Amino acid sequence: MPSAFNYHVPRELLQKYAKPGPRYTSYPTAPVWSDDFSPEQTKILYQQNNAQADASQRPLALYVHLPFCTSLCWYCGCNVKISRQHKVTEPYLKALATELELVSPFIDPGRKVTQMHWGGGTPTYLSPDQIEALTSLIKSQIQFSPTAELSIEVDPRVTTAEHLEALRRSGFNRISMGVQDFNPDVQQAIHRIQPFEKTAELIQLSRKLGFKSINIDLMYGLPHQTVSSFADTLAQVHSLNPDRLALFHYAHVPWLKPAQKLIDQKAVPDSETKLAIFELAISDFVNQGYRYIGMDHFARPDDELSLAQDQHSLRRNFMGYTTQAGTDLYGFGMSSISEIDGHFIQNAREVPDYEDRLSQGKLPTLRGMWLRSEDHLRKAIIEELICNGYLDFKALSDRFKVDFSSHFSDELAESALLAEDELLMINSHSLQVLPRGQILIRNICMIWDAYLRTQQAAQGLFSRTA
Repeated sequence: MPSAFNYHVPRELLQKYAKPGPRYTSYPTAPVWSDDFSPEQTKILYQQNNAQADASQRPLALYVHLPFCTSLCWYCGCNVKISRQHKVTEPYLKALATELELVSPFIDPGRKVTQMHWGGGTPTYLSPDQIEALTSLIKSQIQFSPTAELSIEVDPRVTTAEHLEALRRSGFNRISMGVQDFNPDVQQAIHRIQPFEKTAELIQLSRKLGFKSINIDLMYGLPHQTVSSFADTLAQVHSLNPDRLALFHYAHVPWLKPAQKLIDQKAVPDSETKLAIFELAISDFVNQGYRYIGMDHFARPDDELSLAQDQHSLRRNFMGYTTQAGTDLYGFGMSSISEIDGHFIQNAREVPDYEDRLSQGKLPTLRGMWLRSEDHLRKAIIEELICNGYLDFKALSDRFKVDFSSHFSDELAESALLAEDELLMINSHSLQVLPRGQILIRNICMIWDAYLRTQQAAQGLFSRTA
């Protein structure tokens, strides 16, 4: 494993590469998907996906979006609905049930779910009884592998012991907790008061109940954060000994997320401080025995993510990094995204629209994209870079029936310039991302993005890469 100091990026390089760019949770990125993608096209995609000869043997992943929160965190960039009236869940759960009824007949009855994730919002906004009822409903219509990974995002401020017990009875075995920062001044500034003791209590109970893996989400670049204050948060985090960590960069984009207007921009740390916090965190995590998986994620060396990365089999989808290559992802709920045979579908982005479409017995498809052969090729390249930090030119040539070096002569020439800045190593047969290149992995991926030049004309579409 590289030493922590190798992740240091000189400030002049950061200034050179700092530019708006996608985070590549998908390729092509969502802004280029078509608004003309219809429910009928969604049905065709479902049918084709499950009509393949090996359909019953192909693993399946499910994502369920539960958008409700009792209060708004001002930094939040998620698609949420704020309400203290918990009765708002009733029509939404009814709509979810209808969507399951419409989609499940398309799924080959022999297919088994190997991974399910509930995100939000705050999934534990649901009551314990609702959690068990929804899980039972899903399992009654789609088969699950006995070894399936079931994960959920929870908010320690509203999650009770009864919630955790219901989750375990329902088969959930992985849990992710939002923390962001334990400093009281930071918490006050982002409208998320979450005492350390509450989080520690929930993690202790999660372990007692037998959750297999615990992840903690942190965020840097928040108002009033300093290197010293974040060092204190890191010390508190390590006392909790999570299995995985995610460290997200706060992107201040109030023109896209109006709630961020409530944050005092003067209190947001400058670029120099943000970078110093990020470098501190990476060094700290590596010294504590975590491995930098990529983008925002860290895991123990014996974690499945680390082992998959060693084997160049790590993959990434809208649920994050995954070890389950070739798994189709079916999304349920408002704004959820499906990735089926490499193609994309997104549901209606607002709760009323989502519920209304389903009340009429229609699939809630809002937009999507059929990928061309060139899209699949570039998608594979970007996924290999962002997951495994490595490109094998011959393997890609054989897989996609192209002469890689001639097909991508311009991209390879541009990559050679990044090699001069020690972001990567490149030779006649492969490309390897170096530690400092991991910090700027979005810039490396952007070279291979065929749509980016037309997107760059749209101001404010993406956050800055550094």
